[in-house]
This record gives sequence, structure tokens and C-alpha cells, in this order.
Amino acid sequence: MYEDSDLLVVDKAAGMVVHPAPGNWTGTLVNALMGRGSELAEGGGPDRAGLVHRLDKETSGLLIVAKSDIAHQRLSAAIAARRVIRRYAVMAWGHLAADTLSVDQPIARDPRDRKRMAIVSTGKNARTDFRRLARFASVDLLRAHLYTGRTHQIRVHLSSVGHPVVGDDVYGGGGGRRLAALPAKRHFLHAAWLQFHHPVSGEQLDFRSPLPDDLHRSLAALGESPELYADPDPLTTFGFYNFPA
Repeated sequence: MYEDSDLLVVDKAAGMVVHPAPGNWTGTLVNALMGRGSELAEGGGPDRAGLVHRLDKETSGLLIVAKSDIAHQRLSAAIAARRVIRRYAVMAWGHLAADTLSVDQPIARDPRDRKRMAIVSTGKNARTDFRRLARFASVDLLRAHLYTGRTHQIRVHLSSVGHPVVGDDVYGGGGGRRLAALPAKRHFLHAAWLQFHHPVSGEQLDFRSPLPDDLHRSLAALGESPELYADPDPLTTFGFYNFPA
């Protein structure tokens, strides 16, 4: 979506792993960027070249990649200082008790299953704010605002309050996949809005990614309204970009 000599912003597709790791040494976003000849910052190490934050494999949407070391250092500091605004569109099973919810619970590896994350008292601090955009028969459409960026943070936080992400097989939201009209393994989580200052020029940057087609179809199915699929920009329709932080 954007590229200059210091950084690029990618709209990642669901199903793509961000960086090489056991079981996924090839076909990752980092592999693709290196394969196209992009110079990437070395600060993240060879397997995570240029990365200042990540998205889960089945989460789609906006991701910043640093091309210069100075951009990597400044962007990493900006994320740590919560100056990079990251907002996600997410569908959760059930209904929140109120239109807004803040979950401030520490996250760490699940001591009973090292492939999962969990709320753990000794974990790293993690906070996510949620705002309901629409209430349908069996689900809520939410906007999630990340204050921290722990692994699986939104998914763990929503599961912890009894409203797992639709389609999330790992954290209890995988049932009803046919009702949700989602493909296998896909969960309804999309990094739709990204705001930050350019690490070198200081320019304010604002990027918005519309719902990909699979989530657009799911929204129409869960909302029981074919008209929603005809809407070219349902996030704008539901006020995703209008509410305050």
C-alpha cells in the first residue's frame, strides 16, 4: 500500500505467515519481500528482517515493515510508546454487556499447552479496548484498539470474557463456521486501520484496509442481510473510522 526508502506498508492476506519459523521456513511475507529484492532493516534478525510488529497467520490486514535500521529503531520505539495506532475489525460470538469494553489482563504462554497463549498472572501486561459497531442475532461486530501487541492478544482477551473471535479454532470460536460462511481455519479478524508518524520525515500517515472478500461475505451471512455484501465499504457504513479511540 505504501513504500519509500525507509519503510513499506503491506496489506497481508490471510493464510500467509509473516516470518520464517519451524514448519514455515518458506512462503512467508519476509521471504516474499526479500525475494523481490527489498532491502530490509537488520534490527529484527535475519528471520524477522524489517519486522516491527506481526500479524497471526489467519489475520489479514495492515503491517509495517522497516527498510532502514533507523526506521526500525524509531518505529519499534513508537510502538512501545503506544504512538502507533492499530485498530482491528473483529466479529465475536455472543454479545458484550455494554457497547464498550476494556480488557487489561497479562498474557503469556499457556502453561498447559505451549502452542497457545493465556491470561497468566505473571505474563506481560496487555490491554485491548473494544467498541461495538453492530449487534446481530448471534454475534457482535467490534472495533479493537491495541495498546500492547502480545501474541494472539485480541483472540485471548475476547476468549477470556466469553466472546471468542468467530472462526477461531484455537480459542473456542471455531464452531458455527458454516453459519459464519468462513473458509477453513479463517477467523474474523482484520487489521483495518493504521496511523503513525513517518519515522524519518515525521509526516502523519493513515492507512485503511477494507474488509477482504471472505470477511465481507461472512459479515453478510452473520448479519442475515445480502445487502451488506453489496455495500462496497461496510466498515465505513458501521462507523469503524468515526468513533473516538
